[in-house]
Amino acid sequence: MKKLVLLAAAALMTVSASAQTVQESKTFDNIYVGVNGGVATKTTGHAWLKGLDPNAGLRIGRWFTPVVGLAVESNAYFSNKPYASTGTIVRFLNTSLLGTLNVSNWFGGYTGEPRSFEVIAVAGLGWGHLFGNTAEYKSFKQVNNLTSKLGLDFAFNFGSQKQWQFYVEPSIAYGLNDKSGTPYNMGNSGIQYNINHSYVQLNGGLIYKFANSNGTHNFKIVTPRDQSEIDALNSQISDLRNELAKKPKEVIKEVVKEVPGASVVNPLFVTFAQGKSNLTSEAKSVLDNIAKGSTVQIVGTSSPEGSSSLNKKLSQDRANVVANYLKNKGVNVEQANGKGVQGTTSNRLAVIYVK
Repeated sequence: MKKLVLLAAAALMTVSASAQTVQESKTFDNIYVGVNGGVATKTTGHAWLKGLDPNAGLRIGRWFTPVVGLAVESNAYFSNKPYASTGTIVRFLNTSLLGTLNVSNWFGGYTGEPRSFEVIAVAGLGWGHLFGNTAEYKSFKQVNNLTSKLGLDFAFNFGSQKQWQFYVEPSIAYGLNDKSGTPYNMGNSGIQYNINHSYVQLNGGLIYKFANSNGTHNFKIVTPRDQSEIDALNSQISDLRNELAKKPKEVIKEVVKEVPGASVVNPLFVTFAQGKSNLTSEAKSVLDNIAKGSTVQIVGTSSPEGSSSLNKKLSQDRANVVANYLKNKGVNVEQANGKGVQGTTSNRLAVIYVK
């Protein structure tokens, strides 16, 4: 009985938190890997469709919050139009450190799982290297440059836990220290964002988000509890324990009955709204913890409001609705009895004794 009263008190004292927060992640949480591919073309000085350079890349990243993250990306380019061929399969490699900003979560807040569609901004600096084996390439000394990428990912999340993401990314990449008039437009003319030293790019990518320590593939929302509420609950439990110690054993036996021939684990309980006998989602989640094939006895109770006959019927209805729910889940129900009003602390409950 003591445990039953304490559980009832805990249920009655439960309150909703004033705010929600994202559960703290561990070092290797929220890591993802992806592949991408598409075409790029020099922004100015030629017809875009006549100078498309195919590329393929790899991106590895981590989200530190639902809004902010970092990624390392490297893309290989298989053409270097509109300039003369350098004679290799891979003509250029651009490796970047990118900051990622989930614009959808920034403005709309994080709801506990990724939206089906999100907009993500990416920006960062990188290192570019030109490959080649032609005579012109071998005589050219400036084959490295400082790059900067700016882009937007239009992302679609899918999968049972939104662990997959497909995105379409238009972007622009600058050669910050490129020099006009050189064989490959590379050199060292100072750092600048010059549109004539840039390429526009359209890529599509597929990302897989690895499983986290929280059991999902994404951030998880938790409901923090106020310490003052916890202290108040502990105080209430202590008061109930003292009150129970003063009650005669005959009163306790009105609710708790010995189950002959079997041991009983700690009783479970579900609560009902005043005058109601329907199961809430919280009540169902408690009942779902009872294993299929278990044997139970159920006691329904009601609060003092109303007539004795009405309270008796209401308590029986509560016992019956719990019994029917458990039977449908394959649980063996031995008894389901309504006991009416059972004191001031053990009311509006259904108590389930599991053998």
